[in-house]
Amino acid sequence: MTVTKWTDLLREHLQNLIRIDTTNPPGGETAACRYIADVLDRAGIEHRIYEPEPGRGSIVARLRGDGSARPLLLLSHLDVVPAEPEEWSRDPFGGELAEGEVWGRGALDCKGAVALWLTVLLRAKEEGLRLKRDIIFAATADEEAGGSLGVGWLVENHPEELDAEYCLNEGGGASMVLGGRTFFTYQTAEKGICWLRLRARGVGGHASVPHGENAVVRLAEAVARLGRSSLPVHLTETPERFLRGIAEGLGRDLDLSDPVRQARALAGDEYQALTFLAMLRNTACPTVLRAGSKTNVIPSGAEADVDCRLLPGQGPEDVLREVREVLGAEVLEHLELEVVRSGQPNWSSADTELAAVIGEVLEQKRPGSVLVPLLVPGATDARYLRSRGTTVYGFVPTLPDVDERSVHGVNERISLASLAFGLEVGWEVVRRMTGVERAHRTP
Repeated sequence: MTVTKWTDLLREHLQNLIRIDTTNPPGGETAACRYIADVLDRAGIEHRIYEPEPGRGSIVARLRGDGSARPLLLLSHLDVVPAEPEEWSRDPFGGELAEGEVWGRGALDCKGAVALWLTVLLRAKEEGLRLKRDIIFAATADEEAGGSLGVGWLVENHPEELDAEYCLNEGGGASMVLGGRTFFTYQTAEKGICWLRLRARGVGGHASVPHGENAVVRLAEAVARLGRSSLPVHLTETPERFLRGIAEGLGRDLDLSDPVRQARALAGDEYQALTFLAMLRNTACPTVLRAGSKTNVIPSGAEADVDCRLLPGQGPEDVLREVREVLGAEVLEHLELEVVRSGQPNWSSADTELAAVIGEVLEQKRPGSVLVPLLVPGATDARYLRSRGTTVYGFVPTLPDVDERSVHGVNERISLASLAFGLEVGWEVVRRMTGVERAHRTP
């Protein structure tokens, strides 16, 4: 099978997977597992579907090596976030190919990765790649809702299935052009979560007689202060290396006495600047409001949910302290803060054999490009594996033409050129990491 044929196969699998609606909730990932299982059956690759709840399936497949090195895990998830068809230019579950792009929910997050790693696995099998380590392919459920029915369930109930030295996952691999030079990211760290609930207390009454002890007004003041404020800067290792890598790639001096100013100066646009800045501090973003049941009644209580994200080295107590400082004593007098859910930040070393191979391949495929480690402000299933000693990198390579803002947004899509590039790079990285003869060249 030619390289072009592998790219066509990747595109076909992506389109077919997009057409299987796995919106979470409710999920329905088992349908996608059955599609993949049929593909693997035809290729003669061993696999198993795990289904902790009806319809909530994950599939794990394996090509076995000689055992001289521990496995490489190719991880992706099958569920997607909801899409509002009326907001899209095309059917979000149509998997349409239009103007050189594949459209649909999951094209970038994360069915594009499912199709990529599935195609890499099929190619390794067909070409008879001699393996020093197992290649594990896992396409899992429930990542968009925390992963408890997917990777979380697997590591608790079948840890041997995902036991690996290295893992390639979502969350990195995106590229950006700054100052005429291309930079690729590999995600080595991600923030933890600390979801807060703010409860404002007040005095109820008839809305025709307003007074100064309205819980809604007190909550609104708290939410406004949080929304308008930035928490303190903490420059951790990965963002420092990220900024330093970009500055060196552009031939600029870097003055980290003011990381915020430097991040803004290096970013190509406002969206990039906001992403860079989120790597420099804990964040607190109000997202949900609850108050009252009737227009003519002043409620005695009101609530807001706040999504806080924690930098490596920070814990819930740190962001709570910073939130309280923003709110101030006057607002806090009528407010209760509760930690509803928390999860620790996680990271892997940025200096490993896998990182070196990624850098070598990118230099070969895109000479002059620069690889930089990335801290993602969000969270992925990597946390379940890093806590068990696996080195996890977010690396699904894409070209700069990809609109990352369409992830969880409208008109999510990926170009055929980016799919072909991702396969070219992804295949070579996996081949070099797993093949017995690393120097062997493949057309």
